[in-house]
Amino acid sequence: MVTKGLSERRALAVLCMSASAYRYQPAPDRNVELRERTLALAQRYKRYGVGMIYLKLRQAGVLVNYKRVERLYQQAKLQVRRRKRKKVPVGERQPLLRPDRANQVWSMDFVFDRTADGRVLKALTIVDDATHESVAIEVERAISGHGVVRILERLAVQRGLPEVIRTDNGKEFCGKAMLEWAHNRGVALRLIEPGKPNQNAYVESFNGRLRDECLNEHWFTSLLHARTVIETWRREYNEERPKNALGGLTQEPMPKPWRARIP
Repeated sequence: MVTKGLSERRALAVLCMSASAYRYQPAPDRNVELRERTLALAQRYKRYGVGMIYLKLRQAGVLVNYKRVERLYQQAKLQVRRRKRKKVPVGERQPLLRPDRANQVWSMDFVFDRTADGRVLKALTIVDDATHESVAIEVERAISGHGVVRILERLAVQRGLPEVIRTDNGKEFCGKAMLEWAHNRGVALRLIEPGKPNQNAYVESFNGRLRDECLNEHWFTSLLHARTVIETWRREYNEERPKNALGGLTQEPMPKPWRARIP
């Protein structure tokens, strides 16, 4: 309308538009770098939700509001699709007390998968209940009671043994080899009640993360490939992954007195 001879003020009045709206210049997007970093983290850690992405940003020294990260996360449609879980009846729940120092209680369990040729992978997972550290993940085609003993003997040399080991009622944990070893080493064995995995909740929770973030995300071509990928994930879990139970910290950077006794 200005080109037709009307003044700018008259043209704005005809269009019912304010001068501030007409002269408005959009501000530059200040979220470009943060959006790129959020997207890169979501692509690197495919099963991390917005909470873990925020902790990873904070771990990298990025001072940003959680709601800002959440808004960018939702705008990019990065929400993690939940896998369907089979519903089971809820049994009687009992509190699981958390130990107050490292190497007090370890939990052990087995996780199974397969390589591309259909052969079974059997992984022994060992978790420190106090620090939530993954002590070891041993991957083999088969692991007997004697194999479990050999793994524990190796760990005894590397970092010492716990006072208590909590397991389910699997034959590898209840067999003669394991019972004799525990007696000779002075380690107490605690078996959960049959059909109550909630009594071994720490290692069960860890196994869920292992399957969701590692086993379900990779197609293992061989036993060696599986060992390499799973060990890489275990080290990343211990050294880089923030843990809500530890106030968003990772295992390795914690001060030694704090690691020795968990509040």
